[in-house]
Amino acid sequence: MITLAEKIRQLREKKDLSLRELAKKVEVSPAFLSDVELGRRSPSDKLLVSLAIALETSLEDLKASDTRLPLKDLRRITIAEPGYGFAFRQIIDSKISPEELIKFVEKKSEQKKKK
Repeated sequence: MITLAEKIRQLREKKDLSLRELAKKVEVSPAFLSDVELGRRSPSDKLLVSLAIALETSLEDLKASDTRLPLKDLRRITIAEPGYGFAFRQIIDSKISPEELIKFVEKKSEQKKKK
């Protein structure tokens, strides 16, 4: 199964659209769209609708490749395991940027793979 990021890139290339062209159509910056296609950022539901229209596919087709947990499931997890909620508050209070957090998680994932 391909990820949402891969699906968006695949559909964009199939339509022979540059990153800049698609970004303009969906009214986001090319840098933001690049991050979406690289899996670094997640598109909002509104952006997913715009992407589906621009890429001439259905919203359901895009969502089928979206492996992120729905927000309600994330809430349920933080209620079941309060440590996640506390950790998230610590991240926010420490003003750790999303980019820094992603790099940290990627580094940890790489370390686990090497073991």
